[in-house]
Amino acid sequence: MKEVFMDVKTGKPLIQEVPAPACKKDGVLVESFYSLVSAGTERMLMDFGKKGLIGKAKERPDQVKKVLDKMKTDGVLTTVKAAFGKLDEPLPLGYSMVGKVIEVGSNMSDIAIGDMVACAGQTANHSEVCYVPKNLFVKVPKEFADVREAAFVTLGAIAMQGIRQAEVSFGDWVAVIGLGLLGQLAVRILKAAGCKVIGVDIDSSKAHLALTEKDRYIDAFVNSGSDNAVDEIMALTGHGADSIVITAAANSNQPVEFAAEIARDRAIISMVGVTEMNIPRRPFYQKELSFRLSRSYGPGRYDSNYEEKGIDYPVGYVKWTEKRNMEEFIHMLSSRRITVNELITHEFEIINAEKAYELITDNPNNEKYVGVLIKYPNREEKTNRTIELAKSKTFKKTTGRIGVGFIGAGNFARAVIIPNMSKIPEYEFIGLATTSGTTAGQVIKNTKFKYSTTDHKKLLEDKDIDLIVVATPHNTHAKFTVDALDAGKHVYVEKPLAITMEQLDEVKAAYERNSQHVFVGFNRRYSPFAKFIRENMSTDKYPCIIQYTVNAGYIPKEHWTQDPEVGGGRIIGEVCHFIDLAVFLTGSLPETVNTAAIMGNTDHYSNSDNVSINLTFKNGSIANIIYTAMGSKSFPKERVTVFCNGSVGEINNFVSATVYGSKKRRLRKLEQDKGFVEEYSKMAKAIQLGESVRSAILSDIETSLASLMAAGRAESR
Repeated sequence: MKEVFMDVKTGKPLIQEVPAPACKKDGVLVESFYSLVSAGTERMLMDFGKKGLIGKAKERPDQVKKVLDKMKTDGVLTTVKAAFGKLDEPLPLGYSMVGKVIEVGSNMSDIAIGDMVACAGQTANHSEVCYVPKNLFVKVPKEFADVREAAFVTLGAIAMQGIRQAEVSFGDWVAVIGLGLLGQLAVRILKAAGCKVIGVDIDSSKAHLALTEKDRYIDAFVNSGSDNAVDEIMALTGHGADSIVITAAANSNQPVEFAAEIARDRAIISMVGVTEMNIPRRPFYQKELSFRLSRSYGPGRYDSNYEEKGIDYPVGYVKWTEKRNMEEFIHMLSSRRITVNELITHEFEIINAEKAYELITDNPNNEKYVGVLIKYPNREEKTNRTIELAKSKTFKKTTGRIGVGFIGAGNFARAVIIPNMSKIPEYEFIGLATTSGTTAGQVIKNTKFKYSTTDHKKLLEDKDIDLIVVATPHNTHAKFTVDALDAGKHVYVEKPLAITMEQLDEVKAAYERNSQHVFVGFNRRYSPFAKFIRENMSTDKYPCIIQYTVNAGYIPKEHWTQDPEVGGGRIIGEVCHFIDLAVFLTGSLPETVNTAAIMGNTDHYSNSDNVSINLTFKNGSIANIIYTAMGSKSFPKERVTVFCNGSVGEINNFVSATVYGSKKRRLRKLEQDKGFVEEYSKMAKAIQLGESVRSAILSDIETSLASLMAAGRAESR
């Protein structure tokens, strides 16, 4: 299928061929009919992309600070590579569309194949087929007059939420500042709600869109650039506007200042658009005004439990969620209380999507536009879940090289695994399997695969693939590892190996009944700094004490890694790394594990993110891992101190290592080296030479067991 992305480096649109997404249990697959180009949001993204590095930095000073902090702790080269790697990833565009359901998830009810739906959110991209979770789509009635209007659902819900924040009432005078697309939707909704509406803009030509031959959606228009603008509104209302909804997009504070001037005492100003927000104290104080921000299309937005898992808010507590706002907008269109087809000025087929973005950004002919739609003609190829990427369909794997198939291509796979494996000539990338065509599109632009698919079973059946890389959410690692082993493939599975004892036992059983290798992504033991400490201090020959301090950083409780059923929590998901490094340094396996956590959960920090884990090893060594989310980002993430046989060793965030003994020895690099390239190189040699790595996987299983014990999910055995 075709999907529209933006090249973040250049700000230009990219139309890529990607596989159609898989349908998950809590949503539906939708064949797109029309999607709406957001002239405000998407133009802003394009303008940002067109700026040079300095321009991008000025636009996002918050991101610059993060980069500078990372440079201090991880090194300049590491940070620069990470930043440029992110710029290389194309950005999916679009978040409002209408289409037909072509597949229904197993947990879904009250929806059927063939139903027409309007969809919102980051999954409702400009693509021929979309997977949409249950709370981000609403049904479109069969008697709907013009299906194109349903493509406006997201912006309609955004306008509606902004109006709700303004607490308007029947008969109120409401001013809408900015009569672009969002403003045009707002005045229609307000008029249908029984308000007296004043349209405000610096461009008088925009008034006619709200004053059609059939409907008058505004009672008056005022040009905000006029010297008499405030007086006109005061004369109309007698006391000033009861509420003001700002839908303008401007790089100035003028809309906020103007809103304060035209407001009555104790009026509410609701910000829906994008302007500066410097609150002028005098008018806000004298009139006791309220200034409110509208959170996109309503409660539920930015809540992964609501948007991704489909967990709704009780209507008795949250009446107007984003989905219920969407439903009400579609109802208003269906009942013809409002119409928006008069706002549609342009339609472009997806193959000509570049013209849509040329219109809203460069606009060389100065065409007037409001509603710009992308439409999707019938194509049999749009539902293909596998697409060929090699130039020649007579592809043949290079003799002697290791054919690699990826299941999953999330942030870590894109930023770390793929770039580092690409450096090793023994590997040849064959197949890429993701659940989303969007994710595939972010990979295949810069990485050569033979094909991309949203059906992982194709990789297991492919004789050209020798090694399966599992880089999916943590709760699926064990399943995919077992499936790949039973399919006769070697496996590299990103940590953790498992998040429950049952999963760990299943992996161990699958390994024992097959003859292939299993490698777990415990890369730190391959770092030159870890080897430097072990070789110069003989930590594997004498009992030692290890103090491992991890300044892990804050991750919200809503993040998938914090979900015990998906990510397993941070101890299982990340602390396994640090336990493995201690195993490597001591040359011994853990014997006992004890965890102490801070007491007293807060809304920000959880007990399980702030722990001290004490381990004893079979050779008499001990290790203490301090893992905390309460530190500063300007402090290095990882610091390892080792005391052994009259020497002290220290690893500083895998940028440097020092041994203090009879003489001081030091190893330092210009960039962080956590051992990824060495790990993947050793892995390739083991596969090609048929080396036995049984002791390694048994160690990995014991490390995984120790992390489960540290998290309280297992007992020693």
